[in-house]
Amino acid sequence: MVTPVEIEELPGTPPVLIPRSYDLAQLGYLEAEFEARGQAHSYQAAGERPRNGQIAAEPDDSAPFITRLLVRRPTDAADFSGTVVVEWLNVSGGIDASPDWDYLHRHIIRMGHAWVGVSAQKAGIDGGGIAEGIHLKLYKPQRYGHLSHPGDAFSYDIFTLVGQALRQGGSPLLGDLVPTRLLAAGESQSAAFLATYINAIDPLVLTFDGFFLHGRPGVRAELHGIFGPRVLDERYDVMTDCPEQIRADARVPVLLLSSETDVTVLRNGAIEQPDSEIVRVWELPGAAHADTYLLVASRADGGQLEPSEMARMLEPITELVIMTVDKPINSAPHQHYVAQAALEHLDRWAGGGEPPPAARRLELGDGGRACRRDELSNALGGIRNPWVDVPLRMLSGEGQEGEGFAFLFGTTAPLEPGAIARLYPGGRDDYLAAFTASLDQTIADGFILEADREEILAVAAETYDLVSPS
Repeated sequence: MVTPVEIEELPGTPPVLIPRSYDLAQLGYLEAEFEARGQAHSYQAAGERPRNGQIAAEPDDSAPFITRLLVRRPTDAADFSGTVVVEWLNVSGGIDASPDWDYLHRHIIRMGHAWVGVSAQKAGIDGGGIAEGIHLKLYKPQRYGHLSHPGDAFSYDIFTLVGQALRQGGSPLLGDLVPTRLLAAGESQSAAFLATYINAIDPLVLTFDGFFLHGRPGVRAELHGIFGPRVLDERYDVMTDCPEQIRADARVPVLLLSSETDVTVLRNGAIEQPDSEIVRVWELPGAAHADTYLLVASRADGGQLEPSEMARMLEPITELVIMTVDKPINSAPHQHYVAQAALEHLDRWAGGGEPPPAARRLELGDGGRACRRDELSNALGGIRNPWVDVPLRMLSGEGQEGEGFAFLFGTTAPLEPGAIARLYPGGRDDYLAAFTASLDQTIADGFILEADREEILAVAAETYDLVSPS
């Protein structure tokens, strides 16, 4: 059940909680902030929630809301592709974060897509989530103090109402841009909510044209709004409440991208999600739930970085803004590049094109709690790529230790002494030849875009010099 929503632009330049050093205006994009207000419904299941995801739901209660939307779109209407990526903002850290914008923004801008970030959940506005952070009312009380969220049971309908507003002609959200396709996206907790949305809500509201679920954890979001552990110490015990598979008869295309962390540490492998005519699952070896691209490089990467700058920003670190971890975190950039390919495939697929290529799954051991690994300790199976098949380091989504969210950041470790010289006896030239051949195969397989090839090779050369200086 969908009711109208009122949209009003908030004055001035939107404040930036997490600074970035690239200029959207120089890239041909404008940024604006809006409030959306209306009446949202919660939902209840009509019967059990079956494992196959075919949930029958119906509207339940109704409550007023006022939430915040962030819009980034081409300044010139002639540059607009017609596609709008609508991100369910992530609140796990106690703030309204946009991890999929951070991973995907280079491709969004390259293609001329618009992006809309939706403050769908209460914790981003009022706090009180898994971790306490700088929620909107704490960050700028004068600007956001009037926002009013009735609770996460209403988040599904709030997200729908924003999608409906984007489809309406003359919506202030897009100005004179006319959308032809809406792609919903969400990472981590947001992906869990979107999974429930696809299975229970989407058949009722018919709003989005495709879904990108990134880093879906192995716990589910309930229709009444509860998600997984209430505190970090509970971690993600999927064996007590494993979520449903995405329904095989989903109405529109669904693409799921998972790192090693998501499959084993967060246990989404226990979901045993099959591919279908409308669902694709990509699993990525050598990748973690979050990495140095997301946490460091994405803040500066507007497409203008020199390869040497990018390589330095991707180096493994233990000191993060939010915490210190015990081991250097995952430093591979390929989740960024593979996510961009995923978005490109989803956009075409949702527009009636061919489905994305099917991918191998990660090979698992220890009852699904760990990846099987080769003699260099890199994961077997999944989307093969040069960062694991032509390694300079051991890259993993597992093995991180420390407090709080540390377990999400994976690890980077040096190869055993002499391994680089043994693998690449001709030094840098041998490494780059092998890396190029592997990269070209990954591109041919459809998991990385040709448009990113030149940059990837340049960064790889710089990374070799950092790891194995002459």
